[in-house]
Amino acid sequence: MGIIDTISMSPWLVWVVAGLVMLGLETIVPGAFLMWIGLAALGTGLIALTIDFGFAWEVVTFAVLAALSVYVGLHLRRPPRRLNTQSAGLAGRQATSISFTGRTGRVRVGDSDWSARVPADVAIPEPGERLRVEGVDGTVLIVRPDKV
Repeated sequence: MGIIDTISMSPWLVWVVAGLVMLGLETIVPGAFLMWIGLAALGTGLIALTIDFGFAWEVVTFAVLAALSVYVGLHLRRPPRRLNTQSAGLAGRQATSISFTGRTGRVRVGDSDWSARVPADVAIPEPGERLRVEGVDGTVLIVRPDKV
């Protein structure tokens, strides 16, 4: 006599109740993991409602649906946005040369002054020259002359 017979519920109903419980817990527990497992349990319950194929195959169905739902959930998640990174911050912006001594110097980007460096294949910029930020190395901007 199994646990399902003991509580006298249909197997599909056990899966549906378990899925609803997990979805309910998702509202209390931080994160977004139980939602995907709960959806897999609900899906298993609906399949078990239409097809009676035994507990072992229900567990296999649940495992497959859980893996698929977690996979989908991970791919729907957006990467966190970061400030002042090459992709979200300064790279590509226009700068104005303030002063350079050798390959290092200062540039103005917007209303801020930044330490800057020019690559070895670039001539030393003159003060007031328009530059383009091509990368960021820590707090030092890598700049090149802006081709207008």
